[in-house]
Parts: sequence; C-alpha cells; structure tokens
Amino acid sequence: MSNPESRAPNPNGSRVPNPEFRPLTIHDQATAIRLLLFDVDGVLTDGVVIVHTDGSESKGFHIRDGAAMVWAQRAGLTVGLLSARSSGATAHRAAQLGIRLVVQGVSSKLEAYERILRDAGLSDDAVAYMGDDLLDLPVLARAGLSAAPADGASEVRAHVHWVSAHGGGRGAVRELIELVLRAQGRWDAVVREYTPAS
Repeated sequence: MSNPESRAPNPNGSRVPNPEFRPLTIHDQATAIRLLLFDVDGVLTDGVVIVHTDGSESKGFHIRDGAAMVWAQRAGLTVGLLSARSSGATAHRAAQLGIRLVVQGVSSKLEAYERILRDAGLSDDAVAYMGDDLLDLPVLARAGLSAAPADGASEVRAHVHWVSAHGGGRGAVRELIELVLRAQGRWDAVVREYTPAS
C-alpha cells in the first residue's frame, strides 16, 4: 500500500521533491491484486438478515456480484469472504460460487486477515478488500486496494481508496471486480466468452 518516497534527502538533511515520484492510481493498485476479499453483510448483501421462527437465517445476494466472483476465479484471482458473523447462508452461497476461502465468526478481522496473508504467501499490496462498517477499518487500512459500497458507513467511505457507485448487495462487488479485471487486461476475455462470433 506504500508508495516510493516522494521526497529525497539533500545534504543538509531536509527533503526535496523527487521529480520521478508519481502517486499510485487506482489502476496501478488494481494491477497488483491477486486476492479479492469481501466482507459479507452490507457488501455481498444489503445488510438485512431475516431471522425465521426456527432460528435459521436468510439473506439476499446479487446475481451479478456472484457472476463476477466466478469470472475473477476463472481469470486466476483468488476470491475470499471474511465475516465476523457465522452464517449457513454465506457458506452455502460460497459453495455455489466455488469460493473456498471463507472465514466466518472471527472476533478480530485483522488477525484473520493476517492469517489469510500468511497462508497465501501474499503481501498487503496484493489484496483488495471491500468493507462497509467500522469493524472493517483495520483491514481496509492494510489492503493494497481498499473499497466500500456506496451505502457504507461514512467513516469507512472517508478512509478507502475507492467507493462504488452501487450499494451493498446491489452490484458493488461486481463493479470492483470489473475494475480489477479491466486494469489487469482480463475483462475483454470475459466479454468474449459471451459475445457471438461475427
């Protein structure tokens, strides 16, 4: 997540502008991504959890978000879910999409994130993380590309690199994945799969 030094030391110890310094753009950050990691409630869903009389839960997931997660995996990226809550619906949806990296019911998202990186042998710069609420901030502060849905908490939207035009459970995940695939030159191949030959 760090940039090269924007200033270089001069002989008297102060720093002078480095003419070769160029701040990283969202495109630059997206090209380095190898892991797309998502919070669940409020990101993959609209944050509403329906609790039934038998204690079971249900929640809605956007079809276009799911399609994009499948395409990202086909393109060679890892997709993962990181949630403080445990949910059978989340596990079931992940299985439908072929997502194997599913971490739920954690008391510290940051500790879970650090374990994920160690297990995968990745650095922060290789991770894009989308979260929507305050407990996501420690992970968002570390991720190489941090993102939030349009309806995420204002404190979260103020501290991320990129904010989707769409809300949680309403296409925000799809928009981020498309951004990454476009930056990496992989989006056209996805489109060609569904474009009739002329």
